[in-house]
Amino acid sequence: MSSRIGVVIIGRNEGERLVRCLKSLVQHTNQMVYVDSGSTDSSISVATELGADIVALDMLQPFTAARARNEGYARLRKLFPHIEFVQFVDGDCEVNAQWLECATGFLDSQAQVAAVCGRRRERFPNKTVYNKLCDIEWDTPIGEAKACGGDVLMRVIPFESVHGFRAGLIAGEEPELCVRLRAAGWKIWRLEQEMTLHDAAMTTFGQWWKRTMRAGHAFAEGAYLHGAPPEQHWVQESKRAWIWGLIIPVVALLLSLISVKWGLLYLLIYPIQVIRLAKHNSKSGKEAWMRAFFLVLGKFPEMVGQVKFFQRVCNGKQGSLIEYK
Repeated sequence: MSSRIGVVIIGRNEGERLVRCLKSLVQHTNQMVYVDSGSTDSSISVATELGADIVALDMLQPFTAARARNEGYARLRKLFPHIEFVQFVDGDCEVNAQWLECATGFLDSQAQVAAVCGRRRERFPNKTVYNKLCDIEWDTPIGEAKACGGDVLMRVIPFESVHGFRAGLIAGEEPELCVRLRAAGWKIWRLEQEMTLHDAAMTTFGQWWKRTMRAGHAFAEGAYLHGAPPEQHWVQESKRAWIWGLIIPVVALLLSLISVKWGLLYLLIYPIQVIRLAKHNSKSGKEAWMRAFFLVLGKFPEMVGQVKFFQRVCNGKQGSLIEYK
């Protein structure tokens, strides 16, 4: 076991998924904090039995993953002030047995890298099309990266120097943190090493819609916070949501007022875009077409997420979680 590493696990009602997560870690470290966001199952008792310290979030404050990670980290540092690295992991993920050793070795050899992540995979990628989409999403390029996801090993010093996660974000908190880390001169890295097995448990179209809507909200807030040059964080993603999710349908509607035929012809831009994306996809066959179709369709829930964000800004309200499971 390495005393240099502490682990922060976050979750709510993860059941057996949390058990797998904790058991994958106990052989590598006993410096673990589990942050529970109002579970009604046995998550807290299970985590306690497996050796994790517990942080139960105050239910009177809005839940966010960012807030959970920050509070878990604060407890971890209080309990184990000597740690050099913190592994953040979601409670529905099982950590690969070689990951922590590989990741710490990489950080030891690369002093300028603040955060390192590996390959997250879906446990059941072929169970549903939505799980498969998640698995494709996790397959990010190897090497220096602009951002990481929720499973990541970070150096303590840079994480604290930028004051951790932005607690009010309901989504997209990891890329937003990485924007600030990179602005401070640090690097983010993606290794080829297997890191975690994730269980999205996404079985319905409605779950996919909510998850994609949450992404649209994250794009809007990211651009709102860091959209100025040179970063222009998620500006292009937000523009695409507006163009494909709102502007094109409005133009088609206006054209249909002149001629229904012209309005319908204009809407052919959607299947044309699906074909274009499929042809240029690094994947092949059915997988490329599936991803292309959902990328185009996803612009509509992304647009809804964008609107929800700006409604919240105009109303001056705190964002509420958009959960898909």
